Amino acid sequence: MKFPRVFSFARKHVPVYAKAMWIAVIYLWAINALTLLAFAWDKARARRRKGRVPERRLLWLAALGGSPGAVLGRWMFRHKTRKSGFSMWQFAILGVQATIIYLIVTKGYFGWL
Repeated sequence: MKFPRVFSFARKHVPVYAKAMWIAVIYLWAINALTLLAFAWDKARARRRKGRVPERRLLWLAALGGSPGAVLGRWMFRHKTRKSGFSMWQFAILGVQATIIYLIVTKGYFGWL
């Protein structure tokens, strides 16, 4: 089967970073889903007074790109809201990630390196 000419044009002129962009998008969806599930699991374990997910692990998940999932998990499950140290670290990580995204968007694709 022969594809219309417009598809062959698009395939030849797709920017090089398009594949990397989709990999990054899939990674961010996965890490945010995993972070949200970790917050849900920790809240469920807290209610049953069982073994918990360490705060350090939750913060690492946020640092690896799951900050939106962590913020959403705190809000949805009302979890870790009274821990001021945990909140400080979480929003510091979110702030650093937002700054990096801002620099990438305003300066172009890693133009500031």
